[in-house]
Amino acid sequence: MPTVRTSPPPPRPAKGHRAWDEVPRWQIYLPLGIYLLFTLIPFYWILLFALRPAGSTSLVPWPMTFDHFDKVWNERSFGTYFQNSVLVGLATLVMTTVVALAGGYALARFDFKVKRAFMLALLCSQFVPGALLLVPLFEIFAELRMINSLGSVILAETVFQLPLSMILISNFIKNVPYSLEEAAWVDGCGRLRAFRVVVLPLLRPGLIAVGSFAFVHSWNHFLFALMFLNNQEKQTVPVGLNTLMSADSVDLGALAAGGIIAAVPVVIVFAFIQKWLITGFSAGAVKG
Repeated sequence: MPTVRTSPPPPRPAKGHRAWDEVPRWQIYLPLGIYLLFTLIPFYWILLFALRPAGSTSLVPWPMTFDHFDKVWNERSFGTYFQNSVLVGLATLVMTTVVALAGGYALARFDFKVKRAFMLALLCSQFVPGALLLVPLFEIFAELRMINSLGSVILAETVFQLPLSMILISNFIKNVPYSLEEAAWVDGCGRLRAFRVVVLPLLRPGLIAVGSFAFVHSWNHFLFALMFLNNQEKQTVPVGLNTLMSADSVDLGALAAGGIIAAVPVVIVFAFIQKWLITGFSAGAVKG
């Protein structure tokens, strides 16, 4: 009867030595703990100034007060700034997503002579600082009589966000098999209906990623709102935060409360869409 040779078992690591894929837990948790500490300390400092009474030097926000929030929301018109920022952010989100979806589909599914040059122009536009666009945009909006209108900020933010959004969505559409659309055409669907029924549901992570990025950027952007909006009733949250600082003094409690109000929508957005956001950016960054 023939004998079967068996290979010897792999050598076990010597006592006191770990395999390469086994890392002690403290080597993972210690750097993460230090990083978390340095990340949370600034947030705690903002909460401390926002919740403790004016003039207090305590390191614990007790007794707790919400006077600073009441001051910035009512006396400093942060309620109006907040509404304006929400309107600008939502309008920018919708316009950027719709236009980028149409342009991204054209880049992903059609071939034309200047396609490579157009893609290069989109990439090069990302190297242009937004500050360089202020003067020509101001002249254009002045001719259109759109100065001191939220529409000017919405349009500027949309134009500023379109190149990157269009590239991301086009790469995401490339990952959708073209055969799915062809099958829908065979079943009698037109191109628009095939796109709406077959392709669009598969683009949800990419659309959420692009829309959230456009909303957060427009929410935090300062220059366009500062230059194009002169009326206090039209200003947004970033400009409102700037009004809390003067050359003589800074109301730290009110500034901290305003900063928390400005950060809450962004935190809520990322808390609810982080799963789709990571999936969308990872898929949009890979060429299909």
